[in-house]
Amino acid sequence: MEVHLDWARERLSPLLLLRPGTEKTLVKGFGCAGMGNLIKVLTRDIDNNAGNFFLDFENALPSECERELWDQVNVVLKEARDILDDLQSYDGAGEVIREAIQHPGDEGLQEKSWGAVVPLVGKLKKFYQFSIRLEAALRDLLAVLTSTRHTPTQHLEREQALAKQFAEILHFTLRFDELKMTNPAIQNDFSYYRRTLSRMRIKNVPAVGENEVNNELANRMSLFYAEATPMLKTLSDATLKFVSENRDLPLDNTTDCLCTMASVCKVMLETPEYRSRFASEETASFCLRVMVGVIILYDYVNPAGAFVKSSKIDMKGCIKVLRDQPPNSVEGLLNALRYTTKHLNDETTSKQIKSMLQ
Repeated sequence: MEVHLDWARERLSPLLLLRPGTEKTLVKGFGCAGMGNLIKVLTRDIDNNAGNFFLDFENALPSECERELWDQVNVVLKEARDILDDLQSYDGAGEVIREAIQHPGDEGLQEKSWGAVVPLVGKLKKFYQFSIRLEAALRDLLAVLTSTRHTPTQHLEREQALAKQFAEILHFTLRFDELKMTNPAIQNDFSYYRRTLSRMRIKNVPAVGENEVNNELANRMSLFYAEATPMLKTLSDATLKFVSENRDLPLDNTTDCLCTMASVCKVMLETPEYRSRFASEETASFCLRVMVGVIILYDYVNPAGAFVKSSKIDMKGCIKVLRDQPPNSVEGLLNALRYTTKHLNDETTSKQIKSMLQ
């Protein structure tokens, strides 16, 4: 049954924005692939114009095809919100640790500092163990969004709810790392815990709470928190591992998925007509973090990186979008591009891009 374009605009506006001048009638079709096909008809050649549809980060809901994986990942994302709350309220035990160090002979202060640090290390253990679950969720989403059943853009069209979850993982990752970088108490507390535990073992003193973090786990946690951006490092390594373990899957499927999402975020942010569709300004911040996150993953996965001239990501355009935001709101994201990417300082990176990030 044919329906007019006005009807399509009204019914589909949460999911897409039509290019001006599109004069088509539509064949009404829904289901797992129907919506994607409908968008395909409206936008034509969308794979060469990744920004021509609106990825609904605010309202995308899973289809029946997406539901099983969406439910699994949703459990992880619910925990992610709690993790951020815990990290944001992490004050550390700096004061009692300083007192204990200044008065090494005062057993009362030593016990007090140990009693303060052990539960905090329990939190740090929870954060680290969550990174492992987050890595698994990312790999599960990548397996679907990069499969050879569809092109990367078709995946984003048809599986918007899963694309949104992928974006939420990246948003969480950059937010976690921003909070971690501005909280030196995390590494100070953990270092004090390990030093104290080592002394207690030498003296054969039983350590209440020692089983919270055994030596093997403590070593892994130490490597994790030594990273400036531990969650981003975890996801970068996970993406590289995903590519290496799926050699039958063309690398382009993964890199195209990442660059397509970067392009969609960039276009939604820089186009007033698209951006006006955001119900909340928080969605703009969300898009900015997601854009930076996929750029960093792309830079690690693509052997030539994200900054080379042949990169499928419009790096100048993405940096310009960041530069056009209020400076205080994006400095952390600009720093992420400056300091956590792999190829920015390569000779193949243009002087203009390096200058834009100075």
